[in-house]
Formats: sequence, structure tokens, C-alpha cells
Amino acid sequence: MIQEKGTISIHTENIFPIIKKFLYSDNEIFLRELVSNAVDATQKIKRLASLGEFNGTLGDLKVQVSVDKEAKTITISDMGIGMTAEEIKKYINQVAFSGATEFMEQFREAKDANEIIGKFGLGFYSAFMVADKVEINTLSYREGASAARWICDGSTSFEISEGDRTNRGTDIILHINPESEEFLEEYRLREILKKYGQFLPVPIQFGMRTERTPDGEDEEGKPKFIETEVPDIINNTSPIWTKAPSDLTDEDYLNFYRELYPFSEEPLFWIHLNVDYPFTLTGVLYFPKVKNELELQRNKIKLFSRQVFITDEVKDIVPEFLMLLHGVIDSPDIPLNVSRSFLQADGNVKKINNYITKKVADKLSELFKADRKSFEEKWKDVNLFVKYGMISDEKFYDKAKEFALLENVHQQYFTLPEYTDKVKAEQTDKSGKVIWLYSNDPARQHTYITQAEKRSYDVLTMNGPLDNHFIAQLEQKLENTALKRVDSDVLDKLIEKDVKIECVLSEEQSASVKTLFEQTIANGTMNVQVEGLSPDEMPVTVTMDEFMRRMKDMSKMGGGMMGFYGSLPDNYKVSVNGNHKLIKRILDTDDQEVKARLAKQAFDLALLSQGMLSGADLTAFVERSVSLID
Repeated sequence: MIQEKGTISIHTENIFPIIKKFLYSDNEIFLRELVSNAVDATQKIKRLASLGEFNGTLGDLKVQVSVDKEAKTITISDMGIGMTAEEIKKYINQVAFSGATEFMEQFREAKDANEIIGKFGLGFYSAFMVADKVEINTLSYREGASAARWICDGSTSFEISEGDRTNRGTDIILHINPESEEFLEEYRLREILKKYGQFLPVPIQFGMRTERTPDGEDEEGKPKFIETEVPDIINNTSPIWTKAPSDLTDEDYLNFYRELYPFSEEPLFWIHLNVDYPFTLTGVLYFPKVKNELELQRNKIKLFSRQVFITDEVKDIVPEFLMLLHGVIDSPDIPLNVSRSFLQADGNVKKINNYITKKVADKLSELFKADRKSFEEKWKDVNLFVKYGMISDEKFYDKAKEFALLENVHQQYFTLPEYTDKVKAEQTDKSGKVIWLYSNDPARQHTYITQAEKRSYDVLTMNGPLDNHFIAQLEQKLENTALKRVDSDVLDKLIEKDVKIECVLSEEQSASVKTLFEQTIANGTMNVQVEGLSPDEMPVTVTMDEFMRRMKDMSKMGGGMMGFYGSLPDNYKVSVNGNHKLIKRILDTDDQEVKARLAKQAFDLALLSQGMLSGADLTAFVERSVSLID
């Protein structure tokens, strides 16, 4: 029998369709909201029992989700605190009024009372995104309470009548509309429940499953099993981030990682987050193996609020350079909009961001100091995170400069201060600047590396996707230090010393050699210069200016003004070593054809050393080489 009819208390008739259709970015959110409400109600009854405010039997405290495809209904049931008819009117009919405020006021002296805040109101109304009628059948935990039923067809009208529920708790019954019948498929509901409820703190049952248990052996000695139907609990109510690190083993962390990312390689290490002031934050962040490929999958960290999955878009909480980490973070202090789907940057978010940055830096520093050899072995996997952090975060740079490593072409590792100490004696130029030489392709630039090592110079390997930006950062931060690619000029120009090597050629001879090479090369992008270099240097060297080459490399990563440099034509400097014996031989030869062949051979050797000789030019070079040694 209907006891009351009325109109839902909202400010305008136009709000309801907005709530129904546009409040949430994805209509699957309805299940998260309703299951979360059921979990909240369940936690409340547990808390009331612990406070002595409820003395009845708690029973099997779980949330059940069921679907009736024929009746086109989805039901979410709990054994929580339930509601009276008056509470329905207060918490459901007055849209956006939350029972949490009153509940908190009533039990404000209770320890950890924040844990039991539940939201009715707008979260509940997400049901109308998929249902054209919603029923509430509920019985309050309060002594002498009567069951109540609330029905609404998606308009602002509702009716309340006596309910038929005989045990404490609430059933929410959704009558699914024709446009949302995908949610009547069990696989779809299970998918959503696993996504949002995988770690809810109350067991979530979705149907039954068959469990096989051993039952001895048959007459042939083969094992027998008994098959029984048991509740299918889809969630882990005690994930590791809710536990104390001292109670966990490495295997616990690894098992949890496998649970989150079943097809990933095992992580390098992890950080357990646990802070309760000035904000509350728990979680576990894992360092995956990334190598030198900048994997742009930035949805590997999952954000939870009291174990309810919110989003995997955490860019405001986790520093940009750590978006490649995996794991979970859980905080009730992160502000969410009404759909709990998007973060709003505020003071707490900034504090959390800074805290995570500090924890990561402290962990890396701890690993470096505890076992440097092991840290060096992990460097190829973690250097991407560290370099990205140093480039993008000033505070992280200040911490990381003590443990960030440089690797030379012989796979030796140095901290930034160590490397300066190693090379400053030999690689300080005449102006007092320390020059760090590096290679981005040691195999291809082997000739240049060998020439540098003959002078007792050291060469770093800088071939990561961020190294162009990292190099620029180091030059900005390190005093009197410049980094130059080992093949970006002749060595005497890369590290200029006080001693100047004079060219043995006369001005007339230099002009003759320059003309010969220009005619032989016949390429406007090649700028020929005859220079006085060490006789041990190559007869001809082809290089691109360090600045221009660096800008072009950065342009390949895209964005901003760098694209301008990428559009410019490649220009190279051809340095002809006037002190090399081959150049003297060319000058001493009267046969113009031989001169041209020798010049071309020397030039092609320079191209070959840069990996710039290919196709028909390479074939001609090989044939010419054979003819020269016949």
C-alpha cells in the first residue's frame, strides 16, 4: 500500500535530466557508485557494532550483485545500516544531501570515523543513466524500524510504501532501459566490477562459481574431486597497500604486481607509500623495466579512494617524470568532482606530488648507497626515470645529482662529480672549460672514439631518447662544462689547447687543395676547409656543427621551435688535414685524374666513418678501393 507520494526536492525541473545523462563521463560508473554506497553502508554497521551502538548479529557482511536478464534488472544488495522511510526522504529525495555529515557529527568522537563516510545523493542518481525505473527496498538497523520501499521512474516524482525486506540492509533494483541492455550481460558486469571493485574492503559477490576439492583416489588410483558451488567473490579485500611494510615479504609485493599486471616483466624494485599527516596517502609504486625505449603508456598507476578505483589518469598527483611507473595510490584527501572521475588540483594534490617525488629520490639514493654495483646493473632500466626527473623537476635534480650515473663507451659508470674529476686533467680546454665528449652511436662513431682515446680522452655513451635534453640540462647546471659529440668536429677544435698546430701548406697550396675537393665533392651542403691538424688525424673529416646537430636531433622528438631546425637542410663541414701525408701526395701528383681519385677516396672514407656512404656511392668506393690496391 502506497504511504506517500511526492516530488524530489531539487531547485529546477531541468536538473534531473542533466544528472541522469551528463553528470558522468561514462555510464558504467553507475555500478561503481551503487556498489560503493553498499560498501559504505556495510562499513558503517561494522563501525556501529564496534562502538556498541549496534548489538545485533552482523551476519555475512558482503555486497551481492545479481542480474536477471529476463526481467531486465540488476540488483545490488547489502546488509549494511539500511534506511527508514524518513531517511530515504532525507538522503535520497533531497538530491546531493549526504548522510555522511550527520553520521560524522553523531559519532565525531570515534577514532577513524572518516573511514565510514558514505555518500548518497548524486552518486545514487547515476542509476538513472542506465535504468528507467529504480527501486529501493530497505530495512534500517534501528530497533523497531519498518521496511520501506521507494520507487522512481526517472522523473521528479517518487512514491514510498511499505517494503518487504525482513533483514537489515538495502536492495537497489535497477530496471534497465533499452539503450543500456549491454549491462544485462554477465561478462560486462563482471568486467566493471573487476575494474572498480577489485580491492574494495568488503567482499563483493557476483553469482556462484564451481570449486573443485580433492576427495581421495578412485579404484585406478587417480585423484578424485568434489565439485561444489561457492559464492564467487570478485575482490581482494586486503590489498598489500593497506598493510604495514614490516608485515610484507618481497614475494608479497611481486605477487601483487602480477595480480595488477599479469603479462608484464617483474619490476626492478618498489616503494611503499604510507603517510597520515598532513594528508593521508598509501600505495605501492613499482619501477618497471623500461630500457631505452620511452614507453608512452601513462595509464599504469591506478588511483583509489578508500580502495574504490577512481581513475588511471593521475597526472596531477604523480610527477610527470614518474608517469611511467606502475602501481597504486590510495588517498581520501584527493579532491574529486561529483563523479569521482577527475582530479582537481589543490594544495593537497601538490603536497602529495612533492611527497611522491621525495620518496622516489630517497629510495634511489638508498639503493645507490647500499649497493652501488647492483644500482649500476639497474641503471639501464632506471636512467630514463632519473634523467626525466632531473630535466623536469628542480628539487629532484638536486637530490639525483648525487646518484645519477654516466656511462662511458667501456661500460664504466661515474657520478657527475666523479666524471669531472676523471677527465678534467686531459679534457680542459684553453679557456678552462671541461669538455665531456660523448657518442650517441659508439659502433658507427668508432673511428672518432679511437682517435679521441689516442689522446687519452674519455668518451661517454649518450644514446637514450632523452639524452639531448639531458645534455642541455647538464650544461646549464654544471660549472665550466660543455658536452660535445665526438664526431661533431676535429679533435683539435673539440678541445682547443694553447698549442696551435700550423698548417705546412702555403696559401697557394691550401687554395689548390680546397678547389680540388670542392670540384670532386660537387655538393653545396659540404663546406670545405683546409686546416692545420695533427698528422695523426684523418686526412678528411666530415662533421656537423654541434649546435645545429643537437637542434636537429631534438626536432625529431617534435614540438615547439625545434621543428624549425628540423626543416633546415643538413650542412656539413669538410675538414681537409693539410698536415696529413695523403694531402702532400695529392699535391705532388701531376696526373689530374689520380688527384681526383685520391681526393674522392679520402672524402668517401670520411663519409664512411660517419655512416653516410651508401648505395651507388658505396659500391663505387669499394670498386675504387680494389683498383687502388691492385
